[in-house]
Amino acid sequence: MAKFVSEKIKMKTESRLAAVQATYMIAYGQLPVDQVIKDFQDGNVGRYAIEEDESSQKEEMVELNQMDKEYFAQIVREVQKNKEALEKSLSMYLAEGYSFERMDGTLQALLLCAMYEMINTQDVDANVLIKEYVDLAYAFFSKKEPKMVNALLDQIAKSVR
Repeated sequence: MAKFVSEKIKMKTESRLAAVQATYMIAYGQLPVDQVIKDFQDGNVGRYAIEEDESSQKEEMVELNQMDKEYFAQIVREVQKNKEALEKSLSMYLAEGYSFERMDGTLQALLLCAMYEMINTQDVDANVLIKEYVDLAYAFFSKKEPKMVNALLDQIAKSVR
């Protein structure tokens, strides 16, 4: 039986993916927030992904589903506005010997977006957010990072919710 996922849920998922990408671009490209948001909303950036066909070992570009543009912009703007506080909060949950500043840039962007949503979107169940961001982590990384994201977000959810 096929799993039913509403169009609204798919759009939020795409918004989260785009927000992680935009947060990374803003941080490492030193680009203006409003310009990056506009580029994503206009479809100039981030609307395609590489999909690998395991049977033929070929890669192809596939267009992503439509995103919730307002939700995307809200996440990106609020992460940028509260970046210092979000980083400080995240650092409190990291195991000894780990430093937010030394993490991969994509992982930093993912965790900033996840932390923002975990704190500010009480209408979304914490387990849903954890699953969404762990799935995103698997899109960018191998097993180590997604497992760390899962453990870290679970710890944060228990603390802030």
